[in-house]
Amino acid sequence: MHDVLIIGAGAAGLSAARWCDELGLDALVLEERDEVGGQLLRVHNPVENHLGARAANGRELRDQFAAQVEGAEFDLWTGVEIESVDLGAKRVSLRSGEELQAIFLVIATGLRRRRLDIPGEKEFEGRGLIESAARDRELFAGKDVCVVGGGDAAVENALLLAEVCPTVTLVHRRKKLKARAEFVERLKGTHCVTFFGDSELVRIIGGESVEAVEIRRHGAIKSFQMAVGGVLIRVGSEPNTGLFRGQLKTDERGYVAVTSEQETSADNVFAVGDVSNPLAPTVSGAVGAGATAAKVIAARLQEATG
Repeated sequence: MHDVLIIGAGAAGLSAARWCDELGLDALVLEERDEVGGQLLRVHNPVENHLGARAANGRELRDQFAAQVEGAEFDLWTGVEIESVDLGAKRVSLRSGEELQAIFLVIATGLRRRRLDIPGEKEFEGRGLIESAARDRELFAGKDVCVVGGGDAAVENALLLAEVCPTVTLVHRRKKLKARAEFVERLKGTHCVTFFGDSELVRIIGGESVEAVEIRRHGAIKSFQMAVGGVLIRVGSEPNTGLFRGQLKTDERGYVAVTSEQETSADNVFAVGDVSNPLAPTVSGAVGAGATAAKVIAARLQEATG
């Protein structure tokens, strides 16, 4: 029996664990990946807006966080596969057969990129799907590429790829882009970018790697194919809440509803970071939420023990 089980080792989970250690709580952090960092590992641009820290990218900031928690007395398990979570019993069952239990649970499972769920999307991971233009654009230099999405991330990636690619096809399901005006204006002046609004990507095609995409215009009878050597998908994010479905209150998009103390609708279960913050998913917000949850938990344990 632990005082606190923390599910997820991104910025929020590490912050909660660090504060649990500071406050003398017995905490165990469970992380699905083989390394800590969460969404930080997908940030390939400079991080300059988290007070007290500057980093060339998310991984460098993660390294700073990891160094700060090194030597802390909380337990950290990576590469953990969770089978199920019983929020009422505060019990976590692992696929290995082991069961873990605590007085308090902290959900810090973050977000995942939303998928299109189309043929070829999963098959071509690592074989033509572009993770990030900031990181991968030199790998795709000289190739025609396709970007899917209409928000800031999609348009910014399209602009970066346009610096090294002969053509960039931007596909968005709506007629107009929803990216900020400055990005849209820059896009209009970039002649190698073609925008297909009111359209959808329906298939990714290839052999050893991506060779083409299939696009369908809304209202059109037939779809058409276009030769490309890479595809980047940015259609938003969604919270990782599948393990807790039906056990706590969420909004219509699946984000966990929390109080000002970061507590969920399940007693003594807290949610911190992006999984419970749809309005301002930031590193600073995640770190603060983790600290808040740990402080509240410590106060409740102190009250219970007198």
